[in-house]
Amino acid sequence: MELPSICKLCFAIFILNASLLFLAAAATPPSDSNLFREYIGAEFNNVKFSDVPVNSNVDFHFILSFAIDYDTSSSTSPTNGKFNIFWDKQNLSPSQVSSIKSDNSNVKVALSLGGDSVNGESAYFNPSSVDSWVSNAVSSLTSIIKEYNLDGIDIDYEHFKSDPDTFAECIGKLIKTLKENGVIKFASIAPFDDEVVQNHYMTLWKSYGSLIDYVNFQFYAYDKGTTVDEFIGYFNTQSSNYNGGKVLVSFISDGSGGLSPDGGFFTACSTLKSQQKLHGIFVWSADDSKANGFKYEKQSQALLAIPH
Repeated sequence: MELPSICKLCFAIFILNASLLFLAAAATPPSDSNLFREYIGAEFNNVKFSDVPVNSNVDFHFILSFAIDYDTSSSTSPTNGKFNIFWDKQNLSPSQVSSIKSDNSNVKVALSLGGDSVNGESAYFNPSSVDSWVSNAVSSLTSIIKEYNLDGIDIDYEHFKSDPDTFAECIGKLIKTLKENGVIKFASIAPFDDEVVQNHYMTLWKSYGSLIDYVNFQFYAYDKGTTVDEFIGYFNTQSSNYNGGKVLVSFISDGSGGLSPDGGFFTACSTLKSQQKLHGIFVWSADDSKANGFKYEKQSQALLAIPH
């Protein structure tokens, strides 16, 4: 018995919808819950990529710290988007980037912009104008990224001589242009719980959040002695602030703030992992962790490598 035409049409639409749903599911990228990231190079204590243990069952990002748009002389004047290298170039050179990536197929290397200070003074985000800053930043960073064969950028400005809207436009347009030009594969931001900092980064998130792959939230900027319950509360709050973002949890190697590895950090991570909220872990920093043999880097990666 032949189906009426309207039934044939309905059946065809059903099949088409089912096929589209299948393709969409297949195209959904896997969770980044096995992502481990570590800042490196800011403290000039001779740490090398090869010093840091890399678990082959995680996605590992080294983040070079820092590139800053200040001149490299003792006067430390801002340069309006013309970035210079302020990390330990001797131990973290282009050839060493090449070696760590060729030796570990799961390793990518990024650079972080800004940071807290330059030559002992606060490093300010201080653009002359949006267009001039973006033009200079795209040019200077493209040169550094290509020289070092880097994969992404991280935004870690912590002091500002601009309003939040100007910051958002400068950084948003920078990320957009570098991605469109194929210069970077990913971008992250590194805010912490400070009113001025949050105003700038949340304004950026509101306008350009779709271009930002990870939120390296500095949970170690909370008070030393943070409890597990407080930590999870902070995580939920920041996940709401950066709604839809992959908010990574974090600790500081020297134990000076936040929830420490010995104080329950991994308990909190296991709780979030069981709730499928653990998008990854990052550490500040390899420079400090060298002294303890990267004990907590090993533990972090082991936890992330456990199948869901």
